[in-house]
Amino acid sequence: MVDVDKAVIAKLKLKGINYEVLVDCDRALEYKNGGVKNLDDVLATKDVFNDVKKGLHASFLKDTFGTDDKRKIAERIIKEGEIQVTSEHRNKLREELKKRIVNVIHRNAINPKTNLPHPPSRIESAINEAKVKIDENKNAEEQVMEIVKKINAILPIKYETREVLLKIPARFSGQSFTIAKQYGKLLKEEWQNNGNLHLIVEIPAGMQNELMDKMNGLTKGNVELSVVSAR
Repeated sequence: MVDVDKAVIAKLKLKGINYEVLVDCDRALEYKNGGVKNLDDVLATKDVFNDVKKGLHASFLKDTFGTDDKRKIAERIIKEGEIQVTSEHRNKLREELKKRIVNVIHRNAINPKTNLPHPPSRIESAINEAKVKIDENKNAEEQVMEIVKKINAILPIKYETREVLLKIPARFSGQSFTIAKQYGKLLKEEWQNNGNLHLIVEIPAGMQNELMDKMNGLTKGNVELSVVSAR
């Protein structure tokens, strides 16, 4: 069981009445999403309340839930209801989101002065310097463009898509083909008479170096990459 003093409320409203249980915030959210399996690792108490703060225990549970098994009722409240989120958990979500946002910018954008991606540490520093507020209720992709606008005065950022030509030796063609498709959209595939493979792949500009490093590692440096077009 969870320490009651550290527990938060999970609640579900049915037929106009609130039903509440005390839970561990992180574990309850994981349980709701199918992570944690053991209900005992989630609950701080087996009791079901109408109002935890007032100490009002729920009655006539069977009339509402079709059962008086409090474990089954608690499970339903957690899975279908709302879980109170602690400030600690909210801060943790924001930090995780910030890392994802930094990664999205790093992989998809470039510094227009150098045509190279910004280092993740520099992007994160710009976000902190601009005092950007991360919204934990939105995913990274939903807020990244607004964040780019806010940090653009500190860190010039350009979103660019490139079509790159990869010339791959025959003995590496199979694995290279698979990797190329993971990094972008395959636009053209051309097999040469000697078995070599030429691919044109559309990728975010920020991923060009990463793709080249991956291909160089696979082919021991026996790959050619050139930019066909950029927009």
